[in-house]
Amino acid sequence: MSSMDTDPRLESGSPATVGGGDADEVELARMGYKQELKRELGLLQNFGVSFSIISVITGIPSLFLFGLNTGGPAVMVWGWVVVAFFTMMVGLAMAEVCSAHPTSGGPYFWAAMLSKPQHAAFASWITGWFNLLGQVAVTTGISYACANFISTAATFQTDFVPSAKTTIGIYAAVLVAQGLINTFGVHLLKYLNTISVWWHAVGTTAVVIAILAAAPKHQSGEFVFRTLIDNTGLDGVGWGDRASHAYVVVIGILMAQYTLTGFDASAHMTEETRNAAMSGSIGIVMAIGVSAVLGWFLILGLLFSIQDLDATIGSATGQPVAQIFLDTVGEKGAIVLMTIVIGAMFFCGTFSITSNSRMMYAFARDGGIPGHKFFHKVDVKRKSPIRTVWLACTLSFILGLPSLGSSVAFSAATSIATIGLYISYAIPIALRVINRQNFVRGPFHLGSFSYPVALIAVLWIIFISIAFILPQENPVDSQTLNYAVVAVGIVIAYSLGF
Repeated sequence: MSSMDTDPRLESGSPATVGGGDADEVELARMGYKQELKRELGLLQNFGVSFSIISVITGIPSLFLFGLNTGGPAVMVWGWVVVAFFTMMVGLAMAEVCSAHPTSGGPYFWAAMLSKPQHAAFASWITGWFNLLGQVAVTTGISYACANFISTAATFQTDFVPSAKTTIGIYAAVLVAQGLINTFGVHLLKYLNTISVWWHAVGTTAVVIAILAAAPKHQSGEFVFRTLIDNTGLDGVGWGDRASHAYVVVIGILMAQYTLTGFDASAHMTEETRNAAMSGSIGIVMAIGVSAVLGWFLILGLLFSIQDLDATIGSATGQPVAQIFLDTVGEKGAIVLMTIVIGAMFFCGTFSITSNSRMMYAFARDGGIPGHKFFHKVDVKRKSPIRTVWLACTLSFILGLPSLGSSVAFSAATSIATIGLYISYAIPIALRVINRQNFVRGPFHLGSFSYPVALIAVLWIIFISIAFILPQENPVDSQTLNYAVVAVGIVIAYSLGF
């Protein structure tokens, strides 16, 4: 591990900058691994995987009700801007480390490389388990939201009434379909990726234009930019009254932070990407930047198109976004727009499982998970880690089960995803600062901005990790407990205890 310090090939720029598959394989061999996955993605496809997983048209609609109740329009609009800025700091700091170590393991491998040799295994182990927790919870949040939207769309022009059990059934079907695509359609993933990028970009734009153009009336700028709503109290007394409106603002940024998550996918796909040391890093930064702009556009479009705020929040569909569609473009138009959103959610979940399975494969290859000898096998014919594809689907399904009996389970799953992933991002970024004399930079680096950016990134992650385990509804009881703290606690206890 300490050979990094003196590797002369890296001093003059990584061999991966030469371009072409051989240079990438040399770089991978330098990190101690042989090329087992098919390396056929370019920069655009690498960006596409992260862009599809961030998927603003998945994250924003799935937590739109949470956003309206927890802070309302002002927190949704300005919270997005603040969160996008700090997320870009995290992304830039990660991109710099990714460029130096482009491997499927991503954050947990970086943690080992950036630690002192005697601490490397421990840092890597903790990072890996947080990353694994976050990845599984992200897939849960995405595919469960997809199931929710399918069951909502199924009520349009029918007499279907969704229940928790039918939603879990749809959720299982969604995960199985995504698993099958990742099993038998590996050769199609790069084409699906291109379709997904266009679907997200054109679909989001089409949704916003359609609802704004068709809306009978528009909300005022005062409503969109300055209205604070506190519906966090089940008994009418919200956290704003009981504690402070600042508390509501802090927990209300979950919608933005959960949406702008999962861009480590670009790192997990580097062993399948050409010129990985640059492509992975640019993929991370591009995905955050494009998503930040597109997401703000979507939030503004939805908020300006609300017709009746109380009817939207209390919609019979259970989804305020579906209600906005119904109120603006009517039932037939709403079916079209819901199809766009559900399609994006399905793509998003499919690529989330792709990223998730690559991380688990790499972690198993390094002996990080129980049954690692079984799980690190790559299917010879398809050159894909099929066993971890199904492990990802199974774990995500199990994490979705508490949603059967709890009103806040879905937002807790999104909290878990956000905390798990961001802690796994923070550890290597922090180690990069602490052990900076050992860091040998890759072709993508920030120069003199490196330390300030890394410091801002780590402080922000500490802040959100505390914010998102706080209770989200008042009063706190067994139904409203934010069980993110339980899941994070279990991972800490397991990973430290092991």
